[in-house]
Amino acid sequence: MRYWLTTRTSIRATTLRTYTHHVETHLIPAIGQVRLADLTSRQVTAMFAELAAGTTPAGRPRTAATLQRIRATLRAAYNAAIRDGMVVDNPARRVEMPLARRPHAVVWTDARISQWQQDGERPAVAVWTAVQLTEFLDFVADDPLYPLWWLVALRGLRRGEVAGVRWQDIDLDRRQLTIVSQRTTIGYDVIECPPKSSASHRTIALDRRTVDVLQAHRTRQARRYARCGQAWRETGYVFTRPDGRPYHPNYFTHRFQYLIKRYGLPPVRLHDLRHGAASLAHAAGADLKTIQDQLGHASVVLTADTYTTVLPAAQHKAAEATARLILTTARGARDKIRRNNRRPHARTTTAEVHHGYASKHPRNTEKARSGRWSNQAGTREGQAKVNNN
Repeated sequence: MRYWLTTRTSIRATTLRTYTHHVETHLIPAIGQVRLADLTSRQVTAMFAELAAGTTPAGRPRTAATLQRIRATLRAAYNAAIRDGMVVDNPARRVEMPLARRPHAVVWTDARISQWQQDGERPAVAVWTAVQLTEFLDFVADDPLYPLWWLVALRGLRRGEVAGVRWQDIDLDRRQLTIVSQRTTIGYDVIECPPKSSASHRTIALDRRTVDVLQAHRTRQARRYARCGQAWRETGYVFTRPDGRPYHPNYFTHRFQYLIKRYGLPPVRLHDLRHGAASLAHAAGADLKTIQDQLGHASVVLTADTYTTVLPAAQHKAAEATARLILTTARGARDKIRRNNRRPHARTTTAEVHHGYASKHPRNTEKARSGRWSNQAGTREGQAKVNNN
């Protein structure tokens, strides 16, 4: 497996680090002494049962998603061994694993806030309402990173993307921002690398208010440059320290949590602002394809499943439309019944009814004329004639 890691030269550094962690921390200690061709699905199943029963270094139980990722590493290594002709079977592919369910974001309603204030428990993924987000942006209007909070909250950038954006990537005249790189972390080390996927390499439209916010930020940055003189380090990044150097991405996370606690807002993660940006755009009328392009998702399914089920505005609109359809239909039916009840009805004799029936059935015309289908059948003599016939 260590040799396999050395062959992974075309993957992202963060992915290689994840593979290495799985190999060194979980797979080699559990099955490293077993020959490739001798490993069975039962041994792999036993290994994952032990991992599921254990806990993380932080003392939390391992999630189904973590176990799925470890198995994905093992499967990838065995598939490489199959391609090299070392083995003919992959024992990891037959192991039954618990389903990894993606946590859905929930909105901070008044009831959830009250519960959180009582027991301190918070949802795994939660977002603010539009009112709560507005309060936060009002609170941090004087914060040096206000343009960053605004950009993440309204346009849904990832932390690494907003940390890596440079002024050359922004066209304020055309009101657009292009994501061409990101500053992410491996441990505490910062690396600059391409976006997460090909779909993440995208151009994002900017509204006029966002352009004004970024223009004001650029003006303030130019003033700091003038004050610092030679101490200023021109890096080209949009969000920098007072001396021009880029922030460590972790600083954004810590600063965000500090501001939330300072103003007493219900807790959310910095990444949760991305969830909220997508849901707010959906509630404002943006279609899923537009939101997918904005967020840089490879599949619209991920967009629909994860980010557009938080705020119920669209669902409320659909529910109201459905109820309105039923009520309108019912009202129309009642009006029709009332009109029919108000219409005068002439008394119709049995003979007229039968005559009408006979007119629709030509074969019975002679019978109708001879009275065999007339009201004579209602008398004793008429009934006898009908019976005789």
